[in-house]
Amino acid sequence: MAVAALAQHSDIWNAMISAMQNLLAGVILATLPTGGIPTSPKPQPNSYLFVWAGDSARKSSDFLAVIDADPASPSYGRVLATVATGASGTPHHTEATVAADGHLLANDFTLGRTWLFDVSQPRHPRVLAGFGDVGGFSHPHTFARLANGNVLATFQYRADETRMPSDSAATGMRGMPNMKMESPTAPHVTGGLVEMNERGRVIMERSAVDPVVRDKLLYPYSVLPMPAMDRAVSTTTDMNLADSASTAEWVQFWRLSDLKLLRSVALSPGPRGDENKYTGEPRLLEDGHSVYIHTFNCGLYLVQDIASPQPVAKFVYGFKGVDCGVPIQTSHYWLQTVPQSHALVALDIRDPAHPREVSRVMFGNDEFPHWVAIDRAGRRVVLNSAGHGSRLFVINFDPRNGALAIDQKFRDADSTHPGVSMSGRSWPGGFNGTAVPHGSVFSN
Repeated sequence: MAVAALAQHSDIWNAMISAMQNLLAGVILATLPTGGIPTSPKPQPNSYLFVWAGDSARKSSDFLAVIDADPASPSYGRVLATVATGASGTPHHTEATVAADGHLLANDFTLGRTWLFDVSQPRHPRVLAGFGDVGGFSHPHTFARLANGNVLATFQYRADETRMPSDSAATGMRGMPNMKMESPTAPHVTGGLVEMNERGRVIMERSAVDPVVRDKLLYPYSVLPMPAMDRAVSTTTDMNLADSASTAEWVQFWRLSDLKLLRSVALSPGPRGDENKYTGEPRLLEDGHSVYIHTFNCGLYLVQDIASPQPVAKFVYGFKGVDCGVPIQTSHYWLQTVPQSHALVALDIRDPAHPREVSRVMFGNDEFPHWVAIDRAGRRVVLNSAGHGSRLFVINFDPRNGALAIDQKFRDADSTHPGVSMSGRSWPGGFNGTAVPHGSVFSN
């Protein structure tokens, strides 16, 4: 009996030891670093791209296209649907992400018109509303959703002083020199910021005119609301390349709660001498109170002390060339389109004053990357070269190490090269020809 009991207790003890070893092994595996192990983004079922585009000949209507963005789908990269606005101009910026309710704002810059799309049922997009001038201002550019449900928007010009007639000379758009827009008949007059609902009803509006500075060529371009410190930061580049007098080195600081303009600060040149020209997109950094601002002359500036009476901006990085387009800030990385290098570049910005390049992807010499947007998971980037190659690419991004890689599966069915061409194809809805894409975003 004693021997049998001892054997029984021994079996129990061995089983307990085995269970503890298995548990310990699981804990160790769970805590091992994985940064050096390459992985691909997991397939995202029911994932779509919404692409805001227009006829390169400006004869057919602007439209929003829906493209299958599910890597596991047999129709990955195919156009599934379109919805037309009924107007033809130059489709430009959309919001950077689709709103939680499935709504998306998109503007046509030459027409000075904005459309609100419902993409909550991605295969059946529809136009909900459209509007033009708001609050006495025209030609909106950037839309930022606020926590109160409203939208903060930049409008480039004062509405009663700027018109875009169809018979005037055409010129390029800032950052997209091959895209055409009409020149206004009169000199531009500074626009402003507008808080509105998503259908264009004004809540409040304020002019960007600053009587303290001598430079009067201030045209609101993009805006970053910072509600935690009751501030907003805006930039001042004129979209119209014909306005050669404007150099737009200005950044403006506002009180968000009442849109009072507090201060305008001119960026200082970088080592090349002109990196401060044409301020573009402001992005909030991980610390929640510092901001990066890119310029179309390919400078990168760190802005700090934003809540103080004397915000400080300093040059921290320069990219090759000019016309650097839309950037992405995601965790501690900055992704920048650099058209002169035909590249998308990733910087590690954990030390914002000393960013360093960690990765880049190169495109063909006929591709000039401009717009980028990232998916909700922070793993995939959509990129276009609007105005040049008229192609869309999907870029896989590894947030552990900043690595970028072109998704080779995202391509036309009959192509040996990655990317989806917008040229010379038949589109759902009856349009046949070359579409020029701009704002492109992933579904939620």
